[in-house]
Amino acid sequence: MYKSHFDIINYDNAICKQLCHGSIFLCGTITQIQERFSQASLKAILHSQNLKMAKNPSFLQQKVIIQNKYGYKLAGILHETGTKEIVLLCHGGRASKENFIMTNLAAALENAGISSFRFDFTGNGESEGSFEIGGYWREADDIHAVAQHFLKANRTVIAIVGHSKGANAAILYASKYHDVKTIVNLSGSHDLKVGLVSRYGKEFLERIRKEGFIELKAAPGGINYRITEESLKDRLNINMLQQCLHIDKECRIFTVHGSADVQIPAVAALEFDKILTNHKFHIIEGADHVYTDHQDELASVVVNFIKETLNKDTGASS
Repeated sequence: MYKSHFDIINYDNAICKQLCHGSIFLCGTITQIQERFSQASLKAILHSQNLKMAKNPSFLQQKVIIQNKYGYKLAGILHETGTKEIVLLCHGGRASKENFIMTNLAAALENAGISSFRFDFTGNGESEGSFEIGGYWREADDIHAVAQHFLKANRTVIAIVGHSKGANAAILYASKYHDVKTIVNLSGSHDLKVGLVSRYGKEFLERIRKEGFIELKAAPGGINYRITEESLKDRLNINMLQQCLHIDKECRIFTVHGSADVQIPAVAALEFDKILTNHKFHIIEGADHVYTDHQDELASVVVNFIKETLNKDTGASS
């Protein structure tokens, strides 16, 4: 079904499908790959590889390890264009820095001449620690560890871009640390109770209360994880709209949401707009939670907003 997009290489009855640009490998049997990725997801991943072909081949990508306040090592990729300014890219729940939204945005920023750093939160991807359904404040602290690393290297973090859970962590960061003046919220939730029943089933709360936890199996290649009562309470005890009141008025918040997002409906953007004083939002018509068929528009609106922010900050300091 995907043969036109891939070079297919046979190894010992397994099939390794390599994208034509050679930068991502999808390995396993055909059945395993089709179970893991929908056709739409594969289309988005392929599109991300086209975006990754940055216009300037001299740009560097470097793996960087940063230790957080809890002693865990966080793994990330620095996309270096030579600018002092840098954008931090934060993935969603059960994802990683290799998520196609993160790689697409890094490539689009490269093409605009802006450096970025995409990294794995604690317990995700290549970073140490264990995944939690809660842990939002811990992820805000992860962002702080990354921001401090670049501050010590005489860099300026001009924006934090987060998707889904990463967007909520970025908003919480702004409510706590007050040192980054631009947050881009991609499909973040105004209410962390939203989506739990649709994702985990009506009985999951009762099961957790009775057993103390539930085990969830991921799709092939994903993260198996446990939801504990403690981590669930950690999530449900956060009032996102209340935390927004602690964000500095000088901090610019830009929300992007898909009109066809069923995981976190687009009403979240309107709820944020009611309470944030320095806020603008953009609804992408027809886009789902991961912007499967709308990667170009997503990259365009995000990069344009960051460039606008950079120009304002440069003008104010001159």
